[in-house]
Amino acid sequence: MSDLAHIKSWFEEHLPELLARHRVPSAAWAVLKDGEVVDGAHGVLNLATGVTATPDSVYQIGSITKLWTSTLVMQLVDEGLVDLEAPVRTYLPELRLADEDAAAAITVHELLNHTSGFEGDIFTDTGVGDDCVEKFVATLADTPQLFAPGEQFSYNNAGYCVLGRLVEVVRGTTYDQALRDHLIEPLGLAHAAPSVQEAIMHRAAMGHVESGPDGAIEPAPFWSMARSNSPAGSMLSMSPRDLLVFARMHLEDGVAPDGTRVLASGTTSRMQAREVDLPDLGLMGSSWGLGFERFDTPEGPIVGHDGSTVGQGAFLRMVPSEGVAVALLTNGGDMISLYHEIVGQVLDSISDVHLPSLPQPPAKPSRIDARRFVGTYSADVFDLTVSQDDDGRIWIEQVPKGAFIELGGQVERSELVAYRDDMLIPIEPDRGMHMPHAFLGDDGEGRALYLHLGRAVRRAGA
Repeated sequence: MSDLAHIKSWFEEHLPELLARHRVPSAAWAVLKDGEVVDGAHGVLNLATGVTATPDSVYQIGSITKLWTSTLVMQLVDEGLVDLEAPVRTYLPELRLADEDAAAAITVHELLNHTSGFEGDIFTDTGVGDDCVEKFVATLADTPQLFAPGEQFSYNNAGYCVLGRLVEVVRGTTYDQALRDHLIEPLGLAHAAPSVQEAIMHRAAMGHVESGPDGAIEPAPFWSMARSNSPAGSMLSMSPRDLLVFARMHLEDGVAPDGTRVLASGTTSRMQAREVDLPDLGLMGSSWGLGFERFDTPEGPIVGHDGSTVGQGAFLRMVPSEGVAVALLTNGGDMISLYHEIVGQVLDSISDVHLPSLPQPPAKPSRIDARRFVGTYSADVFDLTVSQDDDGRIWIEQVPKGAFIELGGQVERSELVAYRDDMLIPIEPDRGMHMPHAFLGDDGEGRALYLHLGRAVRRAGA
């Protein structure tokens, strides 16, 4: 039996039990090796309707869309229409941020590798018109600068919306149309939809969320997030096989399956190369490229991206050295645990590269003085307050604000323990994982300036 035939047999045998154990309504998957693909699906797309998942069902890919946005930008670089090192204002002279000097200095390159430094979790809904991305960028004028451009990594959704607007301006079209004209059609994708109106023409998955204290899984109250955040990942949906057509193009030096050149030779390697390191956070990789998340393992890099929307989770992992890629698309429950079990099994079976283990709290954590960490760290969508009680236990309380309240966010309180130098970790998992909390910098009084969770959240008042 070939490797891919063995993988397909493994999915058919194990996926039903895995979905039940992790309370995931459905999953669709595809695996690529040596130019060949196998795929499949199991479960229910919508618990309210009972429609079953099929291999050509479309799921939202969430922030994996950022790889599509970065690819659209790099096509412009290939064509000589955009200079990576040029200030973004070269193409968007209207861009305004709270810090005028930063707004004038931020480059296209810094947006692509998440080092632009301004607050990134901005989800303002500016309507469904073709001008929604333009209107979104215009709302950023009061967005604060967290650190100087290029100083460090901080995942930035709003920055990718700015890149989407750059594509619109240089191409003279909408972001959705640019996706169709420059990626979906050249790649020959049959089950990909950049909008709600097109997704409904396919067998589309519904996201599912927990309802109430009993943790029951039920359909989400709405299907998608705001269209204005499309370039960052609020709208694009597709089948896992179509996602792997895109991944294969990136593994084969920018060439589509029919021989169409989508990116110039060498561009895909440039996009996947190590650009900036991250704190050791586990799920978000160890470094980042131009759009690509990287896991720098002893056997070689794994690259890809994850995506999370309202009750849907998407995972893409690629091993460039071996021509291997895995796509897993899900619609609720403990999606992260399911991803790690499935993708880990697949990579172990068909490659020499192994998925890093997820972070775990120590069995016997040390008691520490947390004065450096204590305080409130504030972002546009939440406040995070770290405290230490009289017994020496460390707590974090998350209070949602703005868009997170609209998305159903609740006040959450959890206990943290010592993990590594300047890092704490929750005792209890959240959405399937223990996310390490890294504390960086100094506010001038010996306290951490940032709480880093993939995003650098700045100490309030510092």
